[in-house]
Amino acid sequence: MKRKAIFFDRDGVLNEDTGYLHSMKDLIWVEGAREAAARLTKEGWLLFVVTNQSGVARGYYTEEDVIRLHEAMNEEIGKFGGRITEFFYCPHLPGAPIARYDRVCTCRKPAPGMILTALSRYGLDRDRCFLFGDGERDIEAARQAGIRGFLFPGGNLDDFIRKVLPPCKGLK
Repeated sequence: MKRKAIFFDRDGVLNEDTGYLHSMKDLIWVEGAREAAARLTKEGWLLFVVTNQSGVARGYYTEEDVIRLHEAMNEEIGKFGGRITEFFYCPHLPGAPIARYDRVCTCRKPAPGMILTALSRYGLDRDRCFLFGDGERDIEAARQAGIRGFLFPGGNLDDFIRKVLPPCKGLK
C-alpha cells in the first residue's frame, strides 16, 4: 500500500520568514508548527520539507549550514513527538554569483522536482499527499507534482491544518 505524506515549505510555514535563515539561534517557530508535526507523525503521516535555499547560491551561507539547521529543527520537533522524514532543499538560482549554483533546475519551486523525488523514493500515494506553503510557487509545485496544495495564510499552523484537512477514514 502506498503511503500518505504532508509536504511543508519551510520559511513562512514551519518558521517565521526572517530572510535567509541558516542558524537555529535565529529561528522563530510558527505557532503550532511543532505541535502539527507531532500530531501528524502520530497519525502515521510521513512529513517532508521542500524549500528553496537561494542564500546558498548567493554566498550568504553554505549547504552545510542548511543541513545543520535542518538537523536541529528535526531534533526540536522530536521533543514534541514529531519527525520530518526528509528535508529537501534547492540551492540553485539562475544568475547566482556562485557559479556551481548558477543554473535552472527541476528542483527549484515552482518546479516540482523535490516533491517528485519524495513521491518516488518513498512510494507515496499522490491522492493522500498534501502540501502546505505560503506562496503561489509552493502551490504551483504541488499542482505540477499532481498533489493538492494549501496556501497557509499565517497564524497557528496546527489549527489551519485541522481546518483544511480534517481526519478522514479514507486518508488512514
